Amino acid sequence: MHAFKLITASLLVAAARARSSQAAFSTQGELPLQSVTSQDAFTTLSHASYPNHSVRIKRTDGFCDMTGVKTYTGYIDIEARHLFFYFFESRSNPAQDDVLMWINGGPGCSSTTGLFLELGPCRHTENGLEHNPYSWNQNTNLFFLDQPVGVGYSYADHGETVVTTEAAAIDVAAFITIFFETFREFRGRAFHMSGESYAGRYLPVFAAEVIDQNMKANIEGRTPINLQSVIIGNGYTTAALMSLSHYDMLCTNASGLPPQLPAAACVAMKAKLPRCRQWVTKNCIDTFDTISCGAALEFCWAAADAPGFNIYDISEHCPPENNFCGSELTRGVEEFLNKPDIRKKLGATKPDNFTSCSTPVGMAFNLAYDTFHNSRPYIEELLERGVRVLQYAGTYDLACSWVSNLWNVHDMQWTGRESFNEIGLQSWNFDGQVAGQVKSFGGLTFATVYAASHMVPIQKPAESLYMLQQFIKNQEL
Repeated sequence: MHAFKLITASLLVAAARARSSQAAFSTQGELPLQSVTSQDAFTTLSHASYPNHSVRIKRTDGFCDMTGVKTYTGYIDIEARHLFFYFFESRSNPAQDDVLMWINGGPGCSSTTGLFLELGPCRHTENGLEHNPYSWNQNTNLFFLDQPVGVGYSYADHGETVVTTEAAAIDVAAFITIFFETFREFRGRAFHMSGESYAGRYLPVFAAEVIDQNMKANIEGRTPINLQSVIIGNGYTTAALMSLSHYDMLCTNASGLPPQLPAAACVAMKAKLPRCRQWVTKNCIDTFDTISCGAALEFCWAAADAPGFNIYDISEHCPPENNFCGSELTRGVEEFLNKPDIRKKLGATKPDNFTSCSTPVGMAFNLAYDTFHNSRPYIEELLERGVRVLQYAGTYDLACSWVSNLWNVHDMQWTGRESFNEIGLQSWNFDGQVAGQVKSFGGLTFATVYAASHMVPIQKPAESLYMLQQFIKNQEL
């Protein structure tokens, strides 16, 4: 959900309920993932570098992916906090293919939206789970992670919470380290971090934490995480830019559609743009003042408000009182993941009720002003350290539009800025048809996907898979 529109259990009891078996291992990581064989019981893994963290993991073969690949689910336990994950081995060559992690945004939304509606091995429909031939595990070993605690099947004991991206990054980096350090067949394998929407805020910070943990790994003589890239779809990376693009999206043909608003409404919106841009630049980007930035953002969102449109897909019209029509898709996923037999198969012990998006988590991040902050400096640092970045966007999205994301990459302060900005957008093709536009230089790639929404793989599954595969192979679109 958009940032502005937006469990109490004992670890011992949960472990007993899952009949966990303790699997010890050294920092040399002599445990292959294939040694986790139980479909009923968790195997619990720990690591000396993270004495307060452990992983409970079990086999869930046959769930979602109908092609026979090995499937795993489980929790990362961080003292009283427990993050749930799904892992699907590659359909092609799991022994050689890269590892890809996917998270959804919110803040506070489960990655099951990506898993069951977008890019996972199956799609949830009114007829049940159906095979997805365009799953992103076609050529990658694929994670879906529900974070922070309180999201999806993730839960906390004693009311513990995480309310900032920086705090969430510590837990996510710990999980990644434990996985790669434990399962020897993946150690040193190329790793990519991907997601959409508020993941544009999350992922740059999470990736920076992984890099920082790699420095510790080098000191301790461990193999560092081979972080190759960060992939952000319709990202909420710089809050200050989001509403500024509404005029372009609704009053010009930037979306690929004719202007959507009456001329008088566009005149009024355009008149407020200079003040909005000046105010948010001063208080949210050049310097950061919580109160002033918040006031500027609220003013600009109000000035750019456009009732009657689905802000995730402006080709859809909604009732004026509801700019988020289409939520019936996630309601079906919620009903499915609350079925007792599904929870049992996955080993999901908590919470009692699964929801696709957690209002309490979203509100907590808002109250901590996390939604005001700008993650662009982290992307700049990642580029300087050789981590490649892909920012892509569906052209029908208003919430985190392709226009605002293009502004964001043009404003980045890094050594390749001048050369990147001099390059014009060029068409990229799929199956003989123009699929969008792209520009790339020195590790940074920006791409649009025509006629796609906030969640690109829903409308353009084949195109988005091709885009991913080309980027991971470091080949041009």
